Amino acid sequence: MKIRIIAIGKTSQDYLRTGQDIYLKRLAHYTSVDYKEFPDPGQKGNTPELLKSKEGELILKQIKPDDVLILLDEKGQEYSSREFAAMLQKRMNAGTKSIVLVIGGAFGFSKNVYDRADLQLSFSRMTFSHEMIRVFLLEQLYRAFTILKGENYHHD
Repeated sequence: MKIRIIAIGKTSQDYLRTGQDIYLKRLAHYTSVDYKEFPDPGQKGNTPELLKSKEGELILKQIKPDDVLILLDEKGQEYSSREFAAMLQKRMNAGTKSIVLVIGGAFGFSKNVYDRADLQLSFSRMTFSHEMIRVFLLEQLYRAFTILKGENYHHD
């Protein structure tokens, strides 16, 4: 199963880019991960609805009909690390070829993107910066694969 990650906006902090690189390198041992950042359309002259619409068009252009689309969203389903690993395993067992995880812009997603999504995932009821959640997502993906392989990274 291939994993694709789409993030709106660039990671500007070096320490966060370093974290992303660490986990992308570790994940390569388990699965193919394609990580792409797309420029934020910018807020100047744009309403939140217009921004979501522009971002939504960009996101949906990247999605294939058979992709499983998972949105990182504050109102989404929360999982423990083991539950997240089990969800990924279930998708792999079902023959899923590609999961696309999307970290949207500051105002969330357009209705069209929500309508296309297969799952909304929340890491917490707390709010994290869009740059930080990228590292959290990559770390949790790495943790999930170590759980599935029975490796010692995760401790209960």
